[in-house]
Amino acid sequence: MTTTIDSATGSGCARPPLLTRALLLRFVSLLGTSIGFNLLLSAVPLYAQESGGGEHAAGLATGALMLATVVGELATPWLTARFGYRPVLAAGLVLLGAPTPVLAWTGGMAAVVTVCLLRGLGFAVALVAGGALTAALIPAERRGEGLALVGLVSGLPALACLPLGVWLGQHLGWGWVFAIGAAAPLAAVASVPALPDRTRAGGPTVGVWEGLRSGALLRPAAVFGATALAAGILVTFLPLAVPSAAAVAVALLVQPGAATLTRWLAGRYGDRRGSAGLVLPALLVSAAGVLLLAATGSPVAVVAGAAVFGAGFGVAQNATLALMYARVPPAGYGTVTALWNVAYDGGMGIGAVAFGAVAGGTGYPWAFVLTAAVMLAALAPARWDRRRAGGSAPPRR
Repeated sequence: MTTTIDSATGSGCARPPLLTRALLLRFVSLLGTSIGFNLLLSAVPLYAQESGGGEHAAGLATGALMLATVVGELATPWLTARFGYRPVLAAGLVLLGAPTPVLAWTGGMAAVVTVCLLRGLGFAVALVAGGALTAALIPAERRGEGLALVGLVSGLPALACLPLGVWLGQHLGWGWVFAIGAAAPLAAVASVPALPDRTRAGGPTVGVWEGLRSGALLRPAAVFGATALAAGILVTFLPLAVPSAAAVAVALLVQPGAATLTRWLAGRYGDRRGSAGLVLPALLVSAAGVLLLAATGSPVAVVAGAAVFGAGFGVAQNATLALMYARVPPAGYGTVTALWNVAYDGGMGIGAVAFGAVAGGTGYPWAFVLTAAVMLAALAPARWDRRRAGGSAPPRR
């Protein structure tokens, strides 16, 4: 059974500060994680392919990275419960950065896969341990707004680093990419000792196995996984499915921009009225956006579809995570962070693989239509969760 925490604090109470010294310090390691991971995310597969790894090198590098990430995400709650947030976060940053320079010395696939596995583990550990600590640093009354701010701090560097890594590698040399990718997380380790170490957070511990058996956590995670399914498809296949390169460029810019805006708005709304009521509309809007993308020959429809999907995806990101945090005691924040990120990474990976297989037989337009239909299968847990709506009562003001 998960423990429900009501975020109500009583009417007339002043809102607590959000940007505390501890949260600002946490942003340092958040930036280090985001830069270290995203700068190499697109660069390493290209480097592996250019180094003679063959046509499957890119997929093998990314596959190893994501496999290790999912495994690490599931293991990290146990590590934080045993050792505390600070040591585990520091270890994750070191694992993310330290193996990276090896890539500058060799492009062999054995080395690339090994480095990707270690970096995936490091990213997962830093992500889950840091995410749980971040949730503990955000006042419950401002959780939605705080999570939106955290998404902005990590999301903007990601948007810049994804294309920057490839550009640096092709224009200045891969050594620069690997040096920066290693330096960012390793430098961020210096900020970790100044963070609080919430090893004895209040309430009973909620382990990963218990979380996997909890409908209160699995329902919002399943809904978010359904939207993440389409996110992986969009970033992977839109350049292949849409003839207009200009429309693709605009769509890939509009989608994360819309998600960033609506994630913030959803956080503000959720802090006042609760996040439970946002999950079902977010799913419907996301599916509508994917359906619009089926008109691959129309640049207007493609850009509009990306914008609509981005708007729904941003709301889903904030609402599901805030709802899951609200349903566990602070000692369960690590498990929530792990389950949510597994839904994110697993959804994106499964979506990309399945879409590629389906599109080969149906063509891209029908594959987008089928994706929207598959997403709507998550209406069942979304509606069930909305009826129960446990742990999402808004603050009384």
